[in-house]
Amino acid sequence: MRIVGGRWRGKKLADVGDGDAKAHLRPTTDRVRENLFNLLTNGRAGDLVTGTRVLDVFAGTGALGLEALSRGAVQATFVDNGRAARTLLRENIALCAAQGLTKVFRKDVHQIGPARDACDLIFLDPPYGKSLGESALTVLSDNGWIAPGATVAWEEAHAPIVPAPFQVLDQRSYGQTTLTILRHP
Repeated sequence: MRIVGGRWRGKKLADVGDGDAKAHLRPTTDRVRENLFNLLTNGRAGDLVTGTRVLDVFAGTGALGLEALSRGAVQATFVDNGRAARTLLRENIALCAAQGLTKVFRKDVHQIGPARDACDLIFLDPPYGKSLGESALTVLSDNGWIAPGATVAWEEAHAPIVPAPFQVLDQRSYGQTTLTILRHP
């Protein structure tokens, strides 16, 4: 697994193999990540990454948030309650020398509490088939983590049920992965 674009392009991240099913680690493939960032940086809405504050929920290895930092995001907050994920996440932050640009919360997103600063770009990559994305969006919105006009990039096995008031901007499928780009009003 590597950073696919930006200032850290080609940087090799910690190896997780095929992931860890018990820890719900299922890294986003380089191909899907590259397509996601093409949508976010070259899509109809323009560059949705540069200058943003990023929230990477169900962060796992942190590859999505680190990719955003590599492409011009100014800060990334990572949330994952897994011990294995936290170890990989900290290793990947160190590999990118991004400690000053990141915050890590080892918490269940449903218990995260109020935000100090709202984020402009949210990556949501919950374990597939557990319906955690819908409730996570509601909790994040209710606790002020999502800024008005923020973009949400949601990765699931199928098209998710999008809660109000979020609006679908784009949706694409890549094999067994569906990417849904949302806008928060």
